Formats: sequence, C-alpha cells, structure tokens
Amino acid sequence: MTEEKRSTPLVPKEVVLPFILITSLFALWGFANAITDPMVTAFKKVLELNNFQASLVQLSFYGGYFTLALPAAYFMRKYSYKSGVLIGLALYATGALLFYPAAAFESYAFFLIAIYILTFGLAFLETSANPYILSMGDERTATRRLNLAQAFNPIGLMGGLFVAQTFILSRLRSDDIQDYTNLTEPVKQSIRTADLEVIRNPYIYLGIFVLVIFLIIKFLKMPKTKETGKLPEMSAIISRLLKERRFTRGVITQLFYVGAQIMCWTYIYHYAENLGIPNEIAVNYAYFAFALFLSGRFIFTYLLKFTTPGNLLFILNILAVAFSMGTIFIESIFGLYCLVGISFCMSLMFPTIFGIALEGLGEDAKVASAFMVMAIVGGAIMPVLQGLLIDVGGRALNDHHILGVPEINFSFILPLICFLVVGYYGYFFRKPLIS
Repeated sequence: MTEEKRSTPLVPKEVVLPFILITSLFALWGFANAITDPMVTAFKKVLELNNFQASLVQLSFYGGYFTLALPAAYFMRKYSYKSGVLIGLALYATGALLFYPAAAFESYAFFLIAIYILTFGLAFLETSANPYILSMGDERTATRRLNLAQAFNPIGLMGGLFVAQTFILSRLRSDDIQDYTNLTEPVKQSIRTADLEVIRNPYIYLGIFVLVIFLIIKFLKMPKTKETGKLPEMSAIISRLLKERRFTRGVITQLFYVGAQIMCWTYIYHYAENLGIPNEIAVNYAYFAFALFLSGRFIFTYLLKFTTPGNLLFILNILAVAFSMGTIFIESIFGLYCLVGISFCMSLMFPTIFGIALEGLGEDAKVASAFMVMAIVGGAIMPVLQGLLIDVGGRALNDHHILGVPEINFSFILPLICFLVVGYYGYFFRKPLIS
C-alpha cells in the first residue's frame, strides 16, 4: 500500500454534499431488508405455512432486484441520476402502501406481490447509488469509499429491526398461543385478521415516509449524470464485461455472498426458536448481529488503508467458515453466538466484492453495477433451499437429524459453502489492479 494512496482524500471536497445525500439512501434498503426478515416467521405462524412457503417472502424480496436491475441500468444510461432515484422511491412507496389491500384481502400472494414491487424500487436505487459512490473520487480509494457509504446500510438495518420488534413481533397475538393449529376456525380468523393488520401498519407508515423523501429530492438540485453524445451499444458493453474475469467471477461471488447473508439473518429466528427462545427475545440476537455488522464496516474500512480488499476478504471468510462450523455442530446457546458472530465477518463482503469486480471498468461500470445488483437474487434462491432442507423431516425444526445434529443446525451448511466461494474470490484477487 503506497503512501500516495494513503494520502489521497477519500471524498473530494467538491462532491461531499452529493456523497452525503446518496449515502443517506443506503439506509433505506437496509431498513426494508431488516423489517422483512422477521416476516418469514410471522407469516409462517399467522397463515400456517411450512418453512418453504414462508421462505417465498425472501424469494419475492430479492427476486425483485433480479427482475429490474438491468432495466434500471438502461434507464440510468438514458435519463438523469435524479430521475432514476425518483422512480426508485416511487416504486418503493407503492410496494409498501400495497400492504393495505393485501391485509384487507388476507392474501399471502398479495403480500408477496407488494414485496416484489417494493424491491423494484430498491433495484433502481442500488443500481445507481453503488457505482455513483465509486465514481466520487480517486479510483484507488473507490472500494474504501463504498465501504464507508455502505456503513450506513446497517443503521437502516437496526432501525428496521427496531420497528419489527416494537411494532410487529411483540404485538402478534398468534405468537402468544402455544398450540395455534388446534384453535377453532372462527378464533383463528379473528387472530389472523388482527395480526395481518399489525404486519401491515409499519409498511404503510414506511410508504408515507418514502413519499416525503421523494418530494424532498424532487425539489433539490442534484448533479447531472445523464450521458452526452452517442451511447455505446449495450451488447458491446456486455460483451466486453463477459471477458473480464474479475467482473464475471465477482457476479457469481456476490450471488453466493448475498445468499449467505440472508440465510444467516432470516433463519436466526428459527435457530433461536429451536433453543426455546421466542421471537420477541430472538430479535435481540439479531440486534447484536447488526451491531457487529455496523462496527465491522467502520473497522474494516479503516483497515483497508493498510491492506488490499482481496486479502481482507479472504481472511474474514476463513473466520466466517469457522463460525459456520460452530453454528452447525454446537447445539446450545454457543451455537447461536457463532451465528451472531458471522455478521461481523460479513460486514466487509458486499461492498468489497462490488468494488473489486468493478475496479478498472470505467464507463462500463454503470452497466456492470446492474449485474452486481442482479446477483442479489442469491438472497431469493438460497433461503428457499435452506427452507426445503429444514422441511426434510416435516414442519418442525428438529424432527430429523443429519450428521447427528437437528436439521435447522445442519441447514447452515449452505452459508458455509457460500463463504468458501467468497473466500476463494478474495484469495484469487488479493493483488490490487492499480498499485
């Protein structure tokens, strides 16, 4: 690491204000992520779903990223950054507000559609914000700059978790009943209606809040980012990108990383439940996981001044694999501690993979970022696979043992495999492209 790189300003003075404004948006998708994770267990209990059916919440949430990331990139190339942000915020608010009719119809499918549309907005926001932050300064400090901006994502995560705990999980009537399945249908219907309204309300307020942000940004002056002159053919850009080994492997690696992250955060509630810990208490372990995630962002952003992103990524994945082994084979509260500890290791991974993959791509990074956002579909696929694995012996979390441990424990073999993939990427690209 050269002295010149250490002395290069992380964010040039002339772009400090845009940097702050765009960075503030990173908390928005963190909030949506955190408030949605506990919905898997909430819908499972209220609507009497199995683990696979409940995991469709994550399929809808992260499937929206995959669906609209590339169209968002097309849009960004033709119109201004501000227009893209406004479209993203509008879709975000629309999806959140659709929770009202979904609760009225008491339709799980309607809820899934609402979540799907909400993440259309997140796809627009993430597709633009990540490469925009990377471009705000010297390329040698781009990955560190993105890590700093991404540090505000877990602040949104903790806010979303607070809302989920305070206004949803603690108020669900179904969670206070030991044997919900044996209730009479009229009693179930009463509880179901009340609980779906509890789930609905925070999303309505979220939708209104996002609309307020929409109006603020609409009337603020933003730097113009619309490209001038003739745009290169998208097919030519994609053809160039497919020849970049750093980029193509980065997309695959990001898919596995996001899958691991969402599995660890979604099924922490199931893991705790198997230890006899109710959801309203289990959420405290999720809080601690997010706190470690937040602190790790700042700690590792600082450490990147002294080592390469690939080196740090490789080291943290070795630690993540060790924690995953503890999660699988320790059948006690210490296994839960290992699961919480994984979040500290994960804090660096998303922005670092993103930064390594887009390093040196120049203008092509605008399209490349869409593929990196599409890779978030790993968060849709992997939790569904984990749900299927947990359902091997039935709806319960420990009605079948694999390698001597309950199926909920063994299911964390999937995050372990994901971390091996991410660790290999860090090892392979330990040397920086620009020295």
